[in-house]
Amino acid sequence: MSEEQEIIEPSFEVTDLIQHALDQDYNKANKVFGNMMGVKVNDVLDQEQVKLADQIFNGAEPEEDDEEDGYNTQGELDLEAEGEFESDESYEEEDEEAEDVEEDDLTDEELDDIIDNMSDEELAELEAEIDSEEE
Repeated sequence: MSEEQEIIEPSFEVTDLIQHALDQDYNKANKVFGNMMGVKVNDVLDQEQVKLADQIFNGAEPEEDDEEDGYNTQGELDLEAEGEFESDESYEEEDEEAEDVEEDDLTDEELDDIIDNMSDEELAELEAEIDSEEE
């Protein structure tokens, strides 16, 4: 195989970080790391500012993001054992809230959120109810 792999040289910040860590100068390594992360965070914030300004001033449509629905799943852990659910009270409260709202008042996104938060058992009951109403 004569394929040549492209070797990517790390940036000077990364080499400084590694060198400080190898020299066991952890305070300097921490400072370099903090600076690197600060730059990355500022870049992301700048991108979001541009998107928001485009939406406000140019009427651009917001992009579909998983985070826009209010649920940020990045970094969340499911600490419940399989078959173990949150208290039944919370599901009953959600059911009552869903019943209180007229179907015509819900947007598609709200309906999707309600369905996403339902357990498999609740979905099966809902499907059975829909099937019985269609007959």
